[in-house]
Amino acid sequence: MKDVAGKVIWIIGASSGIGAALASELDARGAHLVLSARRQDKLEILNNGLDGKHLVAPLDIGDVEATQKTFEKIIERYSQLDSAIFMAARYAFHGTKLKDINYIHSMLHTNLGGAFNMLNSVQPYFAERGSGQIVLCGSIAGYRGLPTGQPYCAAKAALINLGESLKIEMQPKGVDVKIICPGFVKTPLTDKNDFPMPMMIGADKAAKQIANGLTRRAFEIHFPKKFTY
Repeated sequence: MKDVAGKVIWIIGASSGIGAALASELDARGAHLVLSARRQDKLEILNNGLDGKHLVAPLDIGDVEATQKTFEKIIERYSQLDSAIFMAARYAFHGTKLKDINYIHSMLHTNLGGAFNMLNSVQPYFAERGSGQIVLCGSIAGYRGLPTGQPYCAAKAALINLGESLKIEMQPKGVDVKIICPGFVKTPLTDKNDFPMPMMIGADKAAKQIANGLTRRAFEIHFPKKFTY
């Protein structure tokens, strides 16, 4: 994808943080957006701030049937989809207290299972079309295991691995696959942390890095580079 202008881009996890900032950045660059997350009120506020011109599609990405119906709604509205970006995430603060096992399963269900739900809908479509873009949001927390952060780190490591295997499979079919690996970005999620977060950047700066990366050839979009290297 050489330019996002005029492209239909589905952002899953658009209600806050990097996802919301990315929506604003891609709107400014002329993309047609589909804004998905569980919180419809947040999506409506975001869309109203963008002149109400995008499709608000509330979605629990953990629900495979709802994900398919949302995909069908996108095709009905725009007759095409050019890029699907998975930004959805549950997050638990990296404390020393043992995390509730039910919450761990809910994190994995959203953070990893949700990505597979998205792929279930868009992967066959892009493969048949012979073009398109699949973008998964990993993290530098997926590079190495961090103490007390196992559920989040494990899911992000799995997304990186998933992106790598998808790229091998989908590139010959004309489908671009990318993985986003941010360092620390100031969002409502990182606001939960009580430990030092070096080289933190704002969500707007992160969104610019991602938007630039969508149109470049590199598989991985990682930042800030002094930190990720």
